[in-house]
Amino acid sequence: MVQSLKLFFGIFMVLVYLGAALLLINNVFDWPATTTWTIIRWFAALIFGAYGIYRGYREFKGQHTYGMRQLDTDEDDGEEQYTTYAKEELDDHKIDKG
Repeated sequence: MVQSLKLFFGIFMVLVYLGAALLLINNVFDWPATTTWTIIRWFAALIFGAYGIYRGYREFKGQHTYGMRQLDTDEDDGEEQYTTYAKEELDDHKIDKG
């Protein structure tokens, strides 16, 4: 169930990023046609498109973890275990009150 939701969310977000790139390329938001705004619009479209392709590649490879990293576990378990980065960062920044 969780894997299905991750896959659905991943595909949905790929479509959102690529859709945003297409909308910016076609100037659907009716940004001013000045040189500066045209450059900004195309740059934003390039960023959205590149990130959408990157996310699509990660979905295809099955590397979606969404803010979590996979822990090394016993291969016999068959279960994937994840931890958030936030806990690890908090542990690294503890102040000794010694």
